[in-house]
Amino acid sequence: MMCAATATGDWWARGIVGKIGGGFSHESEHDLALMVSDFLENGCSSGADSRCSSDSDSGLSDLHHLGDKISFYKRTVAQYESDLLSTVHSLVKLIKESDLHHVKSGPCNASCINFSLVKLLRLSGYDAAVCASKWQGSGKVPRGDHEYIDVFNCINAGSSERVIIDVDFRSHFEIARAVDSYDRILKSLPVIYVGSLTRLKQYLQVMADAARSSLKQNSMPLPPWRSLAYLQAKWHSPYQRQFDLGEQNFSSIDSSDHKQCSGHLKSLPSSLQFEMEGERFVKPIKSDNNWRVKFERRRHSLFRAL
Repeated sequence: MMCAATATGDWWARGIVGKIGGGFSHESEHDLALMVSDFLENGCSSGADSRCSSDSDSGLSDLHHLGDKISFYKRTVAQYESDLLSTVHSLVKLIKESDLHHVKSGPCNASCINFSLVKLLRLSGYDAAVCASKWQGSGKVPRGDHEYIDVFNCINAGSSERVIIDVDFRSHFEIARAVDSYDRILKSLPVIYVGSLTRLKQYLQVMADAARSSLKQNSMPLPPWRSLAYLQAKWHSPYQRQFDLGEQNFSSIDSSDHKQCSGHLKSLPSSLQFEMEGERFVKPIKSDNNWRVKFERRRHSLFRAL
């Protein structure tokens, strides 16, 4: 199949930072700009890039196999994760645009949604917090930062398990010139990720492999911000937990910085509904525990509080 060519780096330069996913500080954005510049100069030096976005036979087979893994991971879920996911879906639908508050200068990057969701989770009895992670660059992985939610589940008197929530999960895996089968895998990912770090690592491995396979079919290298090491750094780096906004005052923030979050919040109910309808006939593989009772108790306490 003949594919039209474009000058090296043209399409990379158009909005590439917007496809990287997650929030960044000003220092991280500077590092990211340098990384993109270096990638354009050294990583895409073949002179012309393919604009073909259809699957090759071998690439289709690889991506089909990776898609099967995603389906399996979505079905292999612990009972408490399934219950918490249902709670998160219900709570997100309760958040209104008027509930969102600016939490930092510059683009909000879902911070306002995270804090609103944490507030509702804590009202429901969950030990939830907004986590701000940060890591130093090493090798081909630049420094960066990310924000997400965690919930601690007390397993017994002496131990607890950390469950991760990311309200804009798919955005971390968007790539340029994706082949059709990669887009299908991307759309099969959870709209909101709720699960353990172990299961999250499985998703990250599959998506890094899928991105590499998709880009390879278009004779394109894997950019550093889609490498497995960079993806893992977002959720596996040192972090600080925060429960509320405190006394911060961001009244001078440009409202345009808030539009991305408002748009994402508006799209979540329909995205979650579409996801639910697509999985209606897929029976999850769950492990039994006593979280069903806890879930019902917390759900009732939430609606009494509201």
